[in-house]
Amino acid sequence: MRRFALITALVLAATLPAAAQSYQGNWSCRDATTNRAGILTIYGQSYGYASRVAGDPNSGTGTLTLYQDGVGFNDGNLRAKAGIQAGRIISDPANGVAVQLETKDAIVMMCTPR
Repeated sequence: MRRFALITALVLAATLPAAAQSYQGNWSCRDATTNRAGILTIYGQSYGYASRVAGDPNSGTGTLTLYQDGVGFNDGNLRAKAGIQAGRIISDPANGVAVQLETKDAIVMMCTPR
C-alpha cells in the first residue's frame, strides 16, 4: 500500500510542471457579453493581445509571471489600459480548459483554446 501511495505521489509530482504550462498557445477571448473580443497569444514569459476592434488601446504585447494555476500580467497594454492582472486556468465544460482574465475586482474575459 505504501508503494502504491509513493508511486502515485511521484507520478503526480512529475505531471505538475506539464500542467503548469497548459496556458501557452493561442486563445480566443470573449468579453462579459460573450462577444468575441480578440486573440491572446502566450509563449514563455510574454504575451500578445490583438483586439477585434481596430485601434483598440488594449492590443499589444507585454511580459508575464508564470504561476502553477495561470499567469500574472506584469506590463503591456492589457495591464496598463485594461487593468488585467491575472489569467487563471479554469475548467471549461465545452473546451476542457479556459483562461479567465481578471482585474482586481472582476472577471473581464474568458479565453478558450484556438
